[in-house]
Amino acid sequence: MIAQISFKTKHLARCTSAFLIVLFAWAFTPATATAQLKISKSQWNRLDAAMLEAQRTLNLPSLSVAVVHDGELVWSQSHGKLDANGTQAANPESLYAVASNTKAFTSAALAQLVDAGKLDWNDRVQDYLPDFELYDPYVTSELRIADLLCHRSGLETFSGDLLWYGTTWSADEVLQRARHLQPTSPFRTQFGYQNILYIAAGKVVEHITGKPWAATVRDSLLIPLGMARAVLSTSDVAGLENVALPHNELEEGVLTTIDWVNWDNMAPAGALITSVTDMAQWMIAQMDSGRVADERLWSNAQTHAMWTMHTPIPVSRFYAERLPSMHFRGYGLGWELGTLHGRKTVGHSGGYDGMISRQMLVPEEKLGIFIATNTNSSVPWALGFDALGILLANDKATPLLDFLRERRAAEPAEKAAAEAELTAARVPDTTPSLPLDAYAGTYTDVMYGNITVQLDGDQLHFEFEPTPLFKGHFEHWHFDTFRLHWDTQMMLPSGTAHFGLNTSGTVESLDIDVPNPDFDFTELNFVKSK
Repeated sequence: MIAQISFKTKHLARCTSAFLIVLFAWAFTPATATAQLKISKSQWNRLDAAMLEAQRTLNLPSLSVAVVHDGELVWSQSHGKLDANGTQAANPESLYAVASNTKAFTSAALAQLVDAGKLDWNDRVQDYLPDFELYDPYVTSELRIADLLCHRSGLETFSGDLLWYGTTWSADEVLQRARHLQPTSPFRTQFGYQNILYIAAGKVVEHITGKPWAATVRDSLLIPLGMARAVLSTSDVAGLENVALPHNELEEGVLTTIDWVNWDNMAPAGALITSVTDMAQWMIAQMDSGRVADERLWSNAQTHAMWTMHTPIPVSRFYAERLPSMHFRGYGLGWELGTLHGRKTVGHSGGYDGMISRQMLVPEEKLGIFIATNTNSSVPWALGFDALGILLANDKATPLLDFLRERRAAEPAEKAAAEAELTAARVPDTTPSLPLDAYAGTYTDVMYGNITVQLDGDQLHFEFEPTPLFKGHFEHWHFDTFRLHWDTQMMLPSGTAHFGLNTSGTVESLDIDVPNPDFDFTELNFVKSK
């Protein structure tokens, strides 16, 4: 449960102690009253040089950055092109999908409802979504609004993402099916990053406001913030000018534009498409506790709630070695929290198909940076941390960008080694246990739905029915195991498919494994249904 601090005017009137009055004033006043940081021209030049070198050496179509300081946009820059094979240059007004940076907007929309007295962070989710269930009756009944936002449900990171990614399932259908997800840790004990629960958070917003989540976010946040070019669906991108196109290296070193994938069914977790200059307005408001001109979008108390660590995240050995000034990490309500160079940091990353972004705030310095690129590259994450080293500590080094260059140089050999290991484990000169047509049919997972397998000539083809993107063919590997190859424009690697036979020697199951950091295909247990 979340400890709540509440007080009313009549209670303050009873406080005769000047000390208590001062204490309350301090507790609900942003710690960002005065920015002391001075940034030299050489630091800006070094930031621009690091940005340009990253764009050129790490194969980015474009890279855009905006920096705010002391309530103003003080620096913005773009390098590269909207389309790697085109001519139009990117600029700070170019639109990028910023994905999970959307989560803080959903949190802010809920914070506004808390301020309005329509919601409490400690309210039970079932009070607003009575049909929403998770894996356990106790967890379902005890799940609070804050739990939806701070990644402590007991579910593994990215668990259930196959339910929404590219599927025909609506948000309501995704949530209905999520009850089948199984935990990997006890409730409220460990960090497990969740998109599914932000869909539920968006449904809470809709329940209270009576409006779609997108309409609420647009009316209560985007418009007051002056984020004029921001949209909340890929369907709104068509016809807009100055839009960065998503890219991927489908071949090593070759940037290819890829299709936009609609994320409407998980919009509260990742639908925002905007520019770095529009995000500058968001960062300025964040560091002034929701103040925009003479309007306050949310209170100091809600900034405190959103920026308070609710779920700890261990500082990995990697961070300890590469960023020794990082002493703690955690997650608030829609925000990552940590320390760097002796200051508290508040930030988030966003990953969309062919676009990555990173936001970093240093509240006590009123400093914020937003970075976006239009390919699947970790450069925004790395540059976010390295930029703070340049601006806060006048560092000459860029440890995380250097790490990415090391990784890029090592990747071909590592991929070759992984393929060699897989090939070495293959049992040669085997055949399937059954004729190929015996493997054809429909395979059903109770949570996800169906895979159909069809024999066309001498090749088995598959299709994930809820996800039109997921189709391809099987290549026999050994015994009843096949290599899975995508026939569509996929960022996922190939994987394996294993058909399980029962004691009668007929096919009864299909297990899919596609090793990747985003989607866990092993959560799906397909049983042959016809």
